[in-house]
Amino acid sequence: MKFEMKNHLKPCAAVSLAIIVVALVMSLMGHGMNLGIDFTGGTIMTYNMGGEFDTAVVEAALKENGIENTQIAKAGDEGTQVQIRIADSENTDDLRVALEAKLAETYPEIEYVDITRVGAVAGKELISNAVKSVTFAAILMLLYIAVRFDFYSGLAAVIGLLHDVAIMMAFVVLFSGAIRVETTFIAALLTIVGYSINNTIIIFDRIRENNRKANVRSLPREEIVNLAVTQSLPRTLNTTVTTLLTIVCLYIMGVDSVKQFALPLIVGIIAGTYSANMINGYVWALLMDLKSKKKVKA
Repeated sequence: MKFEMKNHLKPCAAVSLAIIVVALVMSLMGHGMNLGIDFTGGTIMTYNMGGEFDTAVVEAALKENGIENTQIAKAGDEGTQVQIRIADSENTDDLRVALEAKLAETYPEIEYVDITRVGAVAGKELISNAVKSVTFAAILMLLYIAVRFDFYSGLAAVIGLLHDVAIMMAFVVLFSGAIRVETTFIAALLTIVGYSINNTIIIFDRIRENNRKANVRSLPREEIVNLAVTQSLPRTLNTTVTTLLTIVCLYIMGVDSVKQFALPLIVGIIAGTYSANMINGYVWALLMDLKSKKKVKA
């Protein structure tokens, strides 16, 4: 039995819109993104552990002292230093004393290096640069696809790209307890911008090839998209599943900073595959049909 795709643009778009609206309402009610220290400001404490160390031990010591929202990273040429980023606290000195005492139980050669406080200015600048990057990428993709295919293909691809970014950010709001917005999230966002367009290009290329066949060109555009998606589906699923397996393994076995990168990436890849197969091509068909109707009226 041959599998064939059908046009489910309206219900799929409705599901996506519902997810985005729920996330927007939650944000307006004060339950928005869980912003990390890079965006809210905080304190960076640096210690020399005196040798190799396990970041899990440092994380456990912080949790024992009531610190949950933190970033831990190895530093130094030999990786024997640890940088601990925590939110601003009035009891930083007390925390430092308690933390040093706890870590000294496992690493008796621990030495205090320094403590610095950072503001949220860098985070705001990072968000601004990310928005500019996504906007610039969308414009260039629109131009490239308009030249290689047609303007409406480029417009549909950019709509799909913005859809993927919006869904990714919506899930960050919905699952703010599991996803913390740090610099790694910006990296994941920009990665999805490049990854999600790939599946769309493959399908549009298949649409163009099918349009060159006399027995297909006469079909309604919706049917041409159905055919293109059906033909591309095995390749899309193989690529997506292979990529997801790798990233899921990273999420399961990675440290906290890796997980904060991997989880949004998983959401973005699924959203990109979903939009490429269920939305983008049918948006193109809808736009082309509207163009044809205008020509007929004219």
